[in-house]
Amino acid sequence: MEKANREQFSKARLLVVGDVMLDRYWFGDTNRISPEAPVPVVQVGKIDERLGGAANVARNVAALDAKVTILGIVGDDEPGKRVVELLKAGGVDSQLEIDSDVPTIVKLRVIARQQQLIRLDFEETPSAKALAHKLGRFEKLVGDADVVILSDYGKGALGQVAHMIEQARAQNKMILVDPKGEDYEKYRGATVLTPNRSELRQVVGKWSSEEELTKKAQELRKSLDLQALLLTRSEEGMSLYTDAGVSHVKAQAREVFDVSGAGDTVIATLAVALAAKWPLERAMALANRAGSIVVGKLGTATVTSEELQ
Repeated sequence: MEKANREQFSKARLLVVGDVMLDRYWFGDTNRISPEAPVPVVQVGKIDERLGGAANVARNVAALDAKVTILGIVGDDEPGKRVVELLKAGGVDSQLEIDSDVPTIVKLRVIARQQQLIRLDFEETPSAKALAHKLGRFEKLVGDADVVILSDYGKGALGQVAHMIEQARAQNKMILVDPKGEDYEKYRGATVLTPNRSELRQVVGKWSSEEELTKKAQELRKSLDLQALLLTRSEEGMSLYTDAGVSHVKAQAREVFDVSGAGDTVIATLAVALAAKWPLERAMALANRAGSIVVGKLGTATVTSEELQ
């Protein structure tokens, strides 16, 4: 079983770029149905706030003792200030662009009796001005990183992702992308792409056998000039597609409590291990283990290097 190496990881320098969010959780109990509508009435007893999206990726990197800078966009509002506070508390170097034209992305979840009753999303596409400023900052920050993580949640912060990959490649940086949507052409030239099953199916279509999946995954990898494609497969573990072929790692048996942010933990762990010069297959094994740990926790959570010992 792969173990984290704190000494190696502490020397790694990573840059995370993407959609920054604040995850809010309202916990309570429900014992009756509202007389106004057929919905449960929740008596809120606890409120929790956590970093989400690219911010959760950065927090996971920091939890593994690596040095990490985050570049993203937040609004000039209370949630944006809260994101900055949480990043600082998590040991992340915050290089966020403040966009006064849009609100900070917030996902509010209401939970009662360990069940999520509803999720409310607050979001708008970043302004062109904020995106232009962020791109300029990226060009200055990328040179100091060993590995660049592009965390795409489809909210607009990675509107110039193709240019970012081009800039990072020009400086021989390793680039990991957590993709979103049907257009993977914009990720051309990245080092590793980390889709889950539903995300890959959206791009290559359905498959009826392992052989067909391998064929589709390899064709996509080659067409996009990727070094590797890492497919996360939930209870089926992970599959890594490279020029050398395909390799699999089985999921570790564990009770699943909440899968929120599991992909963030996987790409963060993979990136830290690669920044520490681990080979891809070994880095995948550690990322698989980290993912199996985080799904046993509530909400967007992190895995520390101590838990991976």
